[in-house]
Amino acid sequence: MTSVGITSEQGRPLLELDGLRKEFGSRPVSVAVDDVSLTVYEGETLALVGESGCGKTTLTRLLLRLIEPTAGRVRFAGQDLGGLTPAQLRSVRKQMQVVLQDPYSSMNPRMRIADIVAEPLVTHDPAARGRRGRARTRERVGELLEAVGLDAGIQDRYPHEFSGGQRQRVSIARALAIEPRLVVLDEPTSALDVSVQARILDLLAELQQRLGLTYVFVSHNLAVVRQVADRVAVMRGPRLYRGHSAFQDEMTVKVPFCAVSDG
Repeated sequence: MTSVGITSEQGRPLLELDGLRKEFGSRPVSVAVDDVSLTVYEGETLALVGESGCGKTTLTRLLLRLIEPTAGRVRFAGQDLGGLTPAQLRSVRKQMQVVLQDPYSSMNPRMRIADIVAEPLVTHDPAARGRRGRARTRERVGELLEAVGLDAGIQDRYPHEFSGGQRQRVSIARALAIEPRLVVLDEPTSALDVSVQARILDLLAELQQRLGLTYVFVSHNLAVVRQVADRVAVMRGPRLYRGHSAFQDEMTVKVPFCAVSDG
């Protein structure tokens, strides 16, 4: 089995992938992820890099349990997610959130910013619903917006009124609404210009330090990876790549690459 076993000084294992495989279709079967084992440690940023079409997106959907693996296991905080009931899985999902590449595509353009940021609260917290919860939820949304560098007074405005960088800050605020432990960042800066990228990366670093977040950072931009990653895992095709990678040649500073060996 392909395994990644590298000790991190960041903390205890938070997310563990063991022999994950995902097949689509039949006759012939398309293998999107094959025999991937990987550990993400609490408090670290693990960058997942690879060429387009190599299976990174499928792997992130597997680790978030948005799709079921064909084989293998996902453990979060020591708990095997495969044996959970739907209600138990919803409880675990509160601790795992995602920020996507294009924030605008993940927002309903007819919804106000207040409702967009409050979506996870309303979904997972019954107290946030109805008239009684509305005032408290609005206050919480204001706090979240300020935490990501936006004015709490923008709550009644709409997504189209903001720049790409501002919309990404709204996406980050939404992801933080229910205080997750793990945030998957799927190309979160690739649609932004360089100056805005830098500000978003600084914000993510500050939030990680302040809130103790763990990041899985999916990217093909090695300049960004150099800036954010504690460790790097490289995918080639559906597998974690063995041996030396061209990605390593392009890294101009030393970032530990996950060692892949037979286990």
